Amino acid sequence: MASIFGHVAASSAIGYTAFPRNFNTITFLIAGFCAFAPDLDVLAFRFGIPYSSQWGHRGWTHSIVFAIVFGIVITLLYKALSPKNTVGFKTGLFFVLSTLSHPLLDMFTNGGRGCAIWWPFSTERIFFPFRPIQVSPMSVGGFLSEWGIKVLMSELIWIGVPLMALSLIVWWRRKFTIEI
Repeated sequence: MASIFGHVAASSAIGYTAFPRNFNTITFLIAGFCAFAPDLDVLAFRFGIPYSSQWGHRGWTHSIVFAIVFGIVITLLYKALSPKNTVGFKTGLFFVLSTLSHPLLDMFTNGGRGCAIWWPFSTERIFFPFRPIQVSPMSVGGFLSEWGIKVLMSELIWIGVPLMALSLIVWWRRKFTIEI
């Protein structure tokens, strides 16, 4: 998996580039939660569910169907709890895309068993053919090691730099585009 840092960076870039004037800090925090929520499936290990199961790590929670359903549920909860009640379609889309960014990033990693992106239609675990991102440790302590540093450097190169470039391009375009 990519680390929580890479996942949250992706959701932030989605919000900044696609929905620049629509959201406040709380919305970005919720989108960040959506971006790492698929990895809550590691709790399955505690219940004896094996990695290879469709209910295990990188199974059903790493699918397009999960991203859509989870994003909609989070949107409805946010709408119900929002004092201004200004939550709408764009918020839902932001949450769905943030959740979907998770398995897509994981499919670029060089470890694990792939993601069941097409679940429930297929339980096959797949990766992208190009897998440059170092797979992340599954513990906080793992980041305090040589491996953890390699993962963060890999994510800086393969996630951070492209997202920063995209954000700068979008910023430049907004700043220098004359509205007619």
